[in-house]
Amino acid sequence: MAFSEELEFGHEDRKRIYEYVERKGAVDPETVRTQLRIDAGGFRHHVAILKRDGRLQSDNDKLRVTIDAGAREEYVTEDLEFHIRPARQEDLTGIVGAIRQVAEERTYIVAESVADEIDHENALLRYNELESRMFFVATVENEVVGWVHLNAPELDKLSHTAELTVGVLEEYRGHGLGSHLLSRGLEWAGANGYEKVYQSVPSVNEDAIEFLESHGWGTEAIRKDHYKLNGEYTDEVMMAIEL
Repeated sequence: MAFSEELEFGHEDRKRIYEYVERKGAVDPETVRTQLRIDAGGFRHHVAILKRDGRLQSDNDKLRVTIDAGAREEYVTEDLEFHIRPARQEDLTGIVGAIRQVAEERTYIVAESVADEIDHENALLRYNELESRMFFVATVENEVVGWVHLNAPELDKLSHTAELTVGVLEEYRGHGLGSHLLSRGLEWAGANGYEKVYQSVPSVNEDAIEFLESHGWGTEAIRKDHYKLNGEYTDEVMMAIEL
């Protein structure tokens, strides 16, 4: 699994540093040190060990949790060039904006709640003993135009499953971005030991249901009148795919 056993840090300050960075997403090292009130020499030592063990990394003078998610991929169609890559903390605003725009257009309740959560936390990725949260983005000219998100509880009885959301801004649909995002997300899930990925959409979002079905997803259950949209009751379609 992505987080198959409890991290053992060997020192309480090392654990505190990791947890602070994981919670913040990306942070200046000196900010971490002063907030945690760790002396400079000890802080440098603990960060070096965390980097050695592959738990933290430095990127653009920021400390980040290390998540092995692969490299940026480039795609060129007849009239569009785009990239698919692992998301960074700096993508948070773009992802929140994209999710909310798609959710407003297509009625995507779960995705909208994801946007609210990451916006409230001000942290994009999660990698701890309770939760793994991963994003990949599609970008055009370095702007986020689509996303795929996976969220997985690390509870033993649920650790084989992950929840996924995926979406692309309307003006960039029809070029394969959604298919590439979905494939990248499922590839990451499979590589990290997840056996089943699921998501739920309102029955009125027929485009999303058709898209998932065309990529091998099936309907596992329907919860009658689960949503109330604009005063009207709507079924929830619970879809899944086995990896």
